This record gives sequence, C-alpha cells and structure tokens, in this order.
Amino acid sequence: MSNSMQTHRSALLSDLDGFRVEIDAENERADLILHRPPLNIIRMPQRPQIAAVIDELDQDHRVRVIVIRSEGQHFSSGGEIPGFLEASQEVVSQLHKYVAAPERCSKPVIAAVRGYCFGVGFELSLACDFRIASDTAEFALPEMRIGMIPGSGGSARLEKMVGVSRAKNISMRSIRIKGQQAYDWGIACECVADDQLEEATASLVKELRQFSPLAQRTLKNVLNHSVNSPLEQAMEIEGQAYGRLRGGKDFAEGVASFVEKRRPKFTGE
Repeated sequence: MSNSMQTHRSALLSDLDGFRVEIDAENERADLILHRPPLNIIRMPQRPQIAAVIDELDQDHRVRVIVIRSEGQHFSSGGEIPGFLEASQEVVSQLHKYVAAPERCSKPVIAAVRGYCFGVGFELSLACDFRIASDTAEFALPEMRIGMIPGSGGSARLEKMVGVSRAKNISMRSIRIKGQQAYDWGIACECVADDQLEEATASLVKELRQFSPLAQRTLKNVLNHSVNSPLEQAMEIEGQAYGRLRGGKDFAEGVASFVEKRRPKFTGE
C-alpha cells in the first residue's frame, strides 16, 4: 500500500462516525456496533469508514467472525437524507462499493437485526453472509417515497435473493416486511424473540468458528463468484476450488479426525 493510501486509511479510522468496534479475542469475534441514537442513521462519511474497518478486521488474526449490530431498539432507519443532495453525482453512484464491504470480506459476516432496518441499513445487512432477525425487525427500501431508488445494492441483491416479483413488491411499493416474513422468504437465516437475539448471534458465531478457516473462505468466494454464473461455469468454479483444497492441511486434519472419531483442530492451512 502506498504512503498516500496508508495516510488516507489512517484518517478514515482515526475518528469513527456513528459506530464503534469491539474485539473479543477469546471468542475470535469482532462487533461493529452502530450507535447514533435513536435511529442509528448512517451519514455519508460513515460509509467509507465502515468499509475501511471491515477491511482491517479481515486482516486481523484475532478475528474469525464479524458481527454488525446496533445499540438501542433499531438497527438503522437508513441514510441521512440531506447528505445525498450535498454529495456529487459521482460520489453517490459509487456508494454501493462501500456497502459491499461485508461481501468482499473473506470472513463470515453476520447482521444481527432488530427494529427498523431501512434503506442503507437494509442494504448493509443484505451484503452480509447471514442475517438473524429479531421478531421486532422491519425491513424496507423506502427510497421511492422521496423520488429515488435504492443505490447501494439493495434492489439488486434482493432480486437475486427472493426473485424479481418479490423484489419489485418490496422496493417499488416501499413496503415493510417483518422479521418472520424475512425468514420465510429466505432473507433472514433465523427469526428469534427480541430477547434472544444476542444469544442466537453468539451461537452462530460459535458454530462458524468450528469449521476450517481456509475452507470457509474458499466456499464464500466460490458462492460469491458463482451466483451470477451459468450452472456449468458455477460447477467449474466449485470444482477448481475443491481441487485446490485437496492439498491443504485442514482437509488432511478433517479426514484424520473423522477416522479417529475426534474433533478436528483446524489451522487455516
């Protein structure tokens, strides 16, 4: 990384805007916590900061799993609306690159969602690998109500996830869907009572830590790169990755532990 890029990254990370980071090294977990009460609105400068923090956590050897969550009763009601008029057209057309940081991250990223999850908050959660919804969660892309459309991957990811008909229904009508419906439609991987959200999140973190880090990174990369590919090409991507993992130490350890009927001890190699 050039000196100018390092300086820019240091400036981004020097004074986090509307969120903080907590690292639990014992449980190999990092939490990115939105905290701009009461609605955790995401301001324009916050987006590149969130992306930079996720990039840093991706390189942190203490962290196996990243959790994006919030303080208070709402995940995020969305972006700061006046900020869009203050930013240039070029800037707003590139916002999706910042929000895609959880998807680019090689490690598993979980969004733990309660209350409002609107606009860019919803888009950020959609870029994560897993979404655990509280029964208080409400998901929406309300941009049509102000004469705009989702601009950070919301409609595009949603269409891939639930199909074009449901994506149109949600985004073109700016309707809200509850946590249970999000689970029924496959947007959320779990829907739990609000007082069980933290427990469910910790349980998923613990589960994900049991797997080979190398196989985990590889599979996430395979799925990300094959989602838009024809079936034959997707199978080729998967097959090539499968072949590369064949020579890894984690696979050898996995086979040995299976034969010896013990828990594997993966090293990520």
